[in-house]
Amino acid sequence: MKLIIAIVRDTDAEATVNRLVAQGYRVTRIASSGGFLRKGSVTLVIGVEPEKVQAVIDLLKEAGGIPEPGQHRVTLFVVNALRFEQV
Repeated sequence: MKLIIAIVRDTDAEATVNRLVAQGYRVTRIASSGGFLRKGSVTLVIGVEPEKVQAVIDLLKEAGGIPEPGQHRVTLFVVNALRFEQV
């Protein structure tokens, strides 16, 4: 299992979450802010099987609007999830 942590602009969050859910991915949305400009952002946490990581990354790249100069559509971290459990 892989855990994708994606930081997206708050203006792109709704469309991004909708596209992920429409494709059958489960996503947790966490409001956040940070960085130099203190702009609003949303942190998405997505757990997927290793073979689905690239598909999710591609979707995240496509879902965001055109970034302002000096900004990015999404910042991604992909980490190993040693354990997944729902209680």
